[in-house]
Amino acid sequence: MTNTVPETMRSAVGPMPAGAVIPQPPAFTSAQEERAHRKRELAAGFRIFGRLGFSEGVAGHITVRDPGNPELFWVNPFGMSFSQIKASDLILVDQDGNVIEGNRPVNRAAFVIHSQVHKARPDALAAAHAHSLHGKAFSSLGIPLDPITQDACAFFEDHGLYSDYTGVVTDLEEGRRIGKALGSHKAVILQNHGLLTVGQSVAEAVWWFVTMERSCQAQLLAMAAGTPKHIDRDTALLAREQVGTPLAGWFQAQPLWNQITVSDADLAG
Repeated sequence: MTNTVPETMRSAVGPMPAGAVIPQPPAFTSAQEERAHRKRELAAGFRIFGRLGFSEGVAGHITVRDPGNPELFWVNPFGMSFSQIKASDLILVDQDGNVIEGNRPVNRAAFVIHSQVHKARPDALAAAHAHSLHGKAFSSLGIPLDPITQDACAFFEDHGLYSDYTGVVTDLEEGRRIGKALGSHKAVILQNHGLLTVGQSVAEAVWWFVTMERSCQAQLLAMAAGTPKHIDRDTALLAREQVGTPLAGWFQAQPLWNQITVSDADLAG
């Protein structure tokens, strides 16, 4: 917590009363402490996905790098409900798909996609992918999100499009192509498949997924009703700097985090 307003948030914050604090991403004194936090955050991310209906059978995964060894990442065990995952259920996987810690198998698609995304993006600590309803519906159009709402501007000229769907992702080469389509962006639309987002924290990656799913829904509704009017490029870029930064992504996830950690107190177990 701090009572100093970050530069990127000043336009969003009104006058600060005495003693007011602005939540900030936490700092840690050891890899062990940070690992425990990342695992709790990852479990919370799955509970949020479950609460929002982003599960589809055994499809979908969120990953976060291990702070002690960034070549390893934590992920959900194959076939476990998002709504039941606890921090202790998470498994640790290496770049070859070997389970380093945990007693359940990894979803091969999770390993193939996320290992290559993490390899392509050393700056991305976390990545999120699920077969959410509006994300997969929108992905079938093979088009990018348009800047038709303030929220969609977070992704303006900051998301890729992967148009080479070949079935369930089981080949590392396809994972590499997905990583290439993601590029330096915060998200990529996987045509005929769904959405994938990344972030400098689990909270950020999860928030980008949540708001991208809703932006897909908004564009589908607007296109069904008529011809949406676009926000002009300069304004869209300005809005992206206001709502699309890593700190903005982390901060906007906090209400969801606060809700789920109260309602699902067992997720830290």
